[in-house]
Amino acid sequence: MINFFIEFRFHGYPKQYLKGLIREVSSKGVIKKRAVPHMTLYGTSQTTNMHKAFAVIEKVGKRYTLVPFKVKGFGWFDGKEGKVIHVGITASAELEKLRQELAEELSKISTPQAWDALPDYKFHTTIAIIGHDYKDRDREFNQIWHHLKTKDAPHVNQHLLRITVLNKDRKILREYDLVLKRWLNRRQALSGYWWRRTVNKSRELQGLPSERQPSLLYWFRRIFNWPH
Repeated sequence: MINFFIEFRFHGYPKQYLKGLIREVSSKGVIKKRAVPHMTLYGTSQTTNMHKAFAVIEKVGKRYTLVPFKVKGFGWFDGKEGKVIHVGITASAELEKLRQELAEELSKISTPQAWDALPDYKFHTTIAIIGHDYKDRDREFNQIWHHLKTKDAPHVNQHLLRITVLNKDRKILREYDLVLKRWLNRRQALSGYWWRRTVNKSRELQGLPSERQPSLLYWFRRIFNWPH
């Protein structure tokens, strides 16, 4: 059996902001594991045939191009491994439908997690997980939650532009680009050149000019909804 995981990878300043937030929270005490900024779309799962899984992802991905969502506020819930503290994701109808179609199609050829079949799937990006086995978990949670309440909550519009497939070690296997309508290998997925092509194509589809390298002030304005 082959283990795989499907996610959306954050890019640019949103990625750096989330990584910084994760480091801040991790420094506050004992965390089960340090999170990596991402939004889960399916899995972790197992299949006997990754080629069929890739075919499903491409089949579903071809139906979607610009898939909007919002990164908004902080939240938490009790998860399988412990208390999950996260940045909230407000999914659009397109994102909800894409994820549901992925889960329905992939569950025919792989082993889904229980949450993959939930109609009210909770989109989020994890900041920290406080394990159930940690004896001071309530104190730890209160300390982290208080820290987050002192910060300006993020509020930014985003598009899901790619679907990333990871292996059992959480390394990129391939990435399906929704706007370029093609697969990228690991090297291409991590390439700044290909990411600029993705961004500029998405802007073209929205009737916008090609994007220059954004400044830090630009990203601060986007992520905190500051006025221009």
